[in-house]
Amino acid sequence: MKESGKPNNQIELAGGILAAALPLTQEVHVGKRLRALRGEQGLSLRALAELSKLNVNTLSLIENGRTSPSVGTLQQIAQSLNVPISTFFEADSEREKVIYQKQNHRPRANFSHGSMEDLGAGLQRFGAEPLIITLNPHADSGKANIVHTGREFVYCLEGTIEYCVDEHSYLLAEGDSLLFEAYLPHRWRNHRSTPARMLLVLCPMDARDQPVERHFGR
Repeated sequence: MKESGKPNNQIELAGGILAAALPLTQEVHVGKRLRALRGEQGLSLRALAELSKLNVNTLSLIENGRTSPSVGTLQQIAQSLNVPISTFFEADSEREKVIYQKQNHRPRANFSHGSMEDLGAGLQRFGAEPLIITLNPHADSGKANIVHTGREFVYCLEGTIEYCVDEHSYLLAEGDSLLFEAYLPHRWRNHRSTPARMLLVLCPMDARDQPVERHFGR
């Protein structure tokens, strides 16, 4: 996918430009995060290029904020660095031990069938990714099952959401919840003509697993 010249606080997910929008007081610099992560691991640009199978010039442009990477490119880099893709969208004031977020001041991103709000942005990664997901009418995760490490917790906030886990169907209405081992094949859908919202907490055991992308990156 061709890199674009859009601001580096935006990413491209599933064919659409999505703002990983933070409040104006909390600007995200993907390039700076990449340079810092690369430095922490003692990698040169050329070494990272070899690991990720990306061009050195592409990586240099990203680090200098001159191009905005696609989600596919970020996935390649994240896997090479063994970090979740969400690491690139932590604000410069990240690594806090306590995160308090006002309702309208959460990092947000859109995907092809809805939007997500990151409730844990800035918190040191400790194996949980809490998200509020809004699903468009008739949205679904696709025909293929999703499988990843760890556990998955779902709490329906609004509407109804159908989760199929290990070929068993669970219809979640407002206030219903579901917790399961995420190695079990699963998929979800909003089969109604109105939006649905859920609290989704992903708890991967392996940072390379990237369950957010497995759920919403298509």
